[in-house]
Amino acid sequence: MDAAGAGRLTLGLEIIPLLFYVGAAGNCAVSVSQPAILEVDFAEGTVTVPCSFSIAGCRPEPLTKLWFRLGAQKPETLCVNGQCSSQADKFTVTEDLARNQTSLTVSRLTANDSAIYICGIALPSSRDPRAKQTGAGTVLVVRESKGLSTKLQRLLVAVLSLLSIYIVGVIMVFVVLSKSKSKTPTKKERDDSQKKKSARRLFQEIAQELYSKRHVGTSQQSEKDNTYENRRARYNCETP
Repeated sequence: MDAAGAGRLTLGLEIIPLLFYVGAAGNCAVSVSQPAILEVDFAEGTVTVPCSFSIAGCRPEPLTKLWFRLGAQKPETLCVNGQCSSQADKFTVTEDLARNQTSLTVSRLTANDSAIYICGIALPSSRDPRAKQTGAGTVLVVRESKGLSTKLQRLLVAVLSLLSIYIVGVIMVFVVLSKSKSKTPTKKERDDSQKKKSARRLFQEIAQELYSKRHVGTSQQSEKDNTYENRRARYNCETP
């Protein structure tokens, strides 16, 4: 190879990286992906539409992130670089550029929020048409509530679980108290037992009193009979 040919080869090798760096080589490409459809009950209140992207062959520069909505009426620009001007606090953008992710959160859901939401990523200074791309769009379907929302269902399950634990605890306490009451005599039972003892004692005293009176009467009668016999014998002895 002559010196001129070697010089042109060296110049070409130096120019190719430069063109690649500035994007003139046409290798700068951006790709965007979104879920095809999201269905949500409007009772949920909010929904988040995710968007991920990748960049290849482009020189580093700040990205432009956009969110659009294609509704029944007309296309609508919702947010640009995280700034949403459509409705206050209606739309919120969250970004994680380290993971090449961004998301749009829609709050205060209504049936009118059913639309196609499109995420766009662009490198403003690049002339390559592939440096400005949008996703295929996410069809958001907001359904009317036909039952309890997921959050309300979870709350209801938690409340029922706590109520079940409370009922089981009450039953256990009731069983323990019932057993303790069955072993310990109540005040009424103690009073009844005391009354029975008093009645038994009174009966014994009455029986003892009757026995004593009868025994005394029998003794007196025996003494009278003995006295009468003694007098009679004495009289017989004195009579000739």
